Amino acid sequence: MVEPNLRQRSSKAKDKEHIREISNNIDKAFLDTNERIIADIASFYTLKDYGLCKIGEMVDHEIPTPRRKITVLLLGNHSAGKSSFINWYIEQTILKTGVAIETQGFSFVTSGKKRDTLKGLATLQLYPHLKPLQEFPGVMDFLTTEISTSRSKKFNMVTFVDTPGLVDGDMHYPFDVNNTLLWLGEMADLVFVFFDPMGQALCKRTLTIVEKMWASHSEKIRLYLAKADEAGSETDRQKVLMQIVQELCKRPGLNRSGFDMPTIYLPDIMATKPTRCANQIEEACIEISKCIDQTVQNALNTLENDSELLREKVENILSLDAQARERNLKRKVRGVGLSCLGIILPLSLLTMIIVANSTEQAMERHLGYLSIYIHQFVMPIAAFWQLIPQEYHLQFILLCVGFSACCLILSRCFPLEKVLVPRELKSFKMASEVLKDTIAQKKTMYSAYLRQSVSEEDFRQ
Repeated sequence: MVEPNLRQRSSKAKDKEHIREISNNIDKAFLDTNERIIADIASFYTLKDYGLCKIGEMVDHEIPTPRRKITVLLLGNHSAGKSSFINWYIEQTILKTGVAIETQGFSFVTSGKKRDTLKGLATLQLYPHLKPLQEFPGVMDFLTTEISTSRSKKFNMVTFVDTPGLVDGDMHYPFDVNNTLLWLGEMADLVFVFFDPMGQALCKRTLTIVEKMWASHSEKIRLYLAKADEAGSETDRQKVLMQIVQELCKRPGLNRSGFDMPTIYLPDIMATKPTRCANQIEEACIEISKCIDQTVQNALNTLENDSELLREKVENILSLDAQARERNLKRKVRGVGLSCLGIILPLSLLTMIIVANSTEQAMERHLGYLSIYIHQFVMPIAAFWQLIPQEYHLQFILLCVGFSACCLILSRCFPLEKVLVPRELKSFKMASEVLKDTIAQKKTMYSAYLRQSVSEEDFRQ
């Protein structure tokens, strides 16, 4: 009765695996080239038996799993339009917006199969790299993830991080907002800083955090004048921009030339009053697209580097194992040779003594016709025994016995080195083949990526 149940369970498991594979193939059919490349790269790392992470464990080298999406951190004072921008980008109202302080914690907004909201611990399960946030007291109670089904723009490859609105004065946050934002800035791929034109742009807390981030990650920070259509006339907007730039330049860490601060606002197709303010919100979308492209390139390069590194380690292990096996073979031959010498020498000595002290008739009586052949082969050796003076026979026997004992002892002085067992050897050889295939697949994926922007004629050159 047990065997049919096991077969049934095995059959169900195979059916589930087949259904999961079909589902994954259907999901990939709706992905664009960059998404497919990132998904394939992630699969190379997370493959159950011979993924790069698994091979890394085999060679005691930790390989981090690459993230499938870029992270965009939105920073600014309260009511700067951070949540509104996310809602506009994904074309869904996921986050609350308003003049009051609506965002009091950290909200991760990502795409998924169904609309859902995850709290602190569930968020860490989804994003294991965020576990250091547990070290910041109070943050876990204000950490959520909003999962949306939107496929707008490049949202499938983006995770937005909406942050609390920053204010000066006696505003109390239930956690260390400054250090938490700085840590998130280290983790993020892009940092959008929104300044609004209603006087809050000069918030000291915002400027302090931006200055600290700028010191080490200026390349990922983008400054925007949000809600630019509410700044009044063009003259008013220029005054606001000048005030913001002057305040930024007062900070030693931000005092530089060539400030770029596009003016953005949310397009309103229902607006009846036209505005002459240039809306550069699409530039923010372009920055996200550029970051995605760069992330794909970095992921492909990292895949090759990790594969080459692991392949080198695997080949080194296989080479050392082959050398150890060769040394073990030599030691075995040496040990067997000494053992044979230690055994054969006393036997030869015993045979030589017996033959030298026996007559042909006695040997024939005990051994029959074999005595003739034994006598022919052993008699020359027995003659050597007769050449040794009788008073030295005992010393010679002791010398031979001592020499034999030394050979037997020396045969045990060549311990074998530890080598891979057959199962481990097979696994390492398979890992080497998988890594070679991964490097070849990387070239194919890079070609697919380049074909998005390069013509076929240029690509063939």
